[in-house]
Amino acid sequence: MQNSIEFRGKTTDDALAKALAALGMERDDVSVEILERGKTGFLGIGAVEAVIRVTYETPDEPAPEPPKPAPAPERKPAPERRPVPERKPEPPRPAPERKPAPAPKAEAPKPPKPEAPKAPRVEGTQAEQTEAFLKGLLEHMGVQAEMEITPREGGGLNVELSGSGIGAVIGRRGETLDAIQHLTNYAVNRGSDRRAHINVDAEHYRSKREDSLVRLAEKMAEKAIKYKRSMALEPMNSYERHVIHTALQDYEGVTTSSTGTEPNRRVVVSYVRPETEKKEDKGYKEWC
Repeated sequence: MQNSIEFRGKTTDDALAKALAALGMERDDVSVEILERGKTGFLGIGAVEAVIRVTYETPDEPAPEPPKPAPAPERKPAPERRPVPERKPEPPRPAPERKPAPAPKAEAPKPPKPEAPKAPRVEGTQAEQTEAFLKGLLEHMGVQAEMEITPREGGGLNVELSGSGIGAVIGRRGETLDAIQHLTNYAVNRGSDRRAHINVDAEHYRSKREDSLVRLAEKMAEKAIKYKRSMALEPMNSYERHVIHTALQDYEGVTTSSTGTEPNRRVVVSYVRPETEKKEDKGYKEWC
């Protein structure tokens, strides 16, 4: 079932943050329509709050089925009693000869089961652990790459890989690069009290991919406004969907939502009719 509710805030971002906190949902689970943009005014005079409408879906509860009546037990006629014939005593049988039991065979000792391999625990600082783990991983992949590790704003590390044959590290739409980043974070943060996010990139692929996603989002928004209908994008991971949502958050005339299940979840860019068209249609209907 689809529900909608309005929220207010100083800005559209503030109103959206209040809506997501109140509903307990992620940005990917709701569709946002900007009803009125906030204005700061001059020295607080004439300030106007931003108003948004958040649309979300809740599962419909099926009505319980009424209990079925139990079938009546069938009555069977009582069986006829017949006289039991007398049994004559049988002559005793001779006891069978017992053969000696064979000696038990000695079982060969079973070899011990090999233990499951565990992720290597690299000692040293987080930068040293990251460098040691990635070098070993790239050697197993047969890839030679140069590595640059720099501190990240807000904590953590940025790792930039470069070199020939770096396409094998990126993979299709960055899937291999995402897997390498996940393994690096697990190996470095495993058993550590101080966790840090490690961002792994190769030949600046992530920034280039983000720029192309922003251009794609604006292109699909223009089509949605031109043809006045919803436009569905190709399936994307959660990070790429977040880039599309953020790029079109303040784009006038469209709203974004996500549909489908992983790994085929995709973003839908929907056309939103402006208030002028709604008032014109309302006045035309009243005149008719």
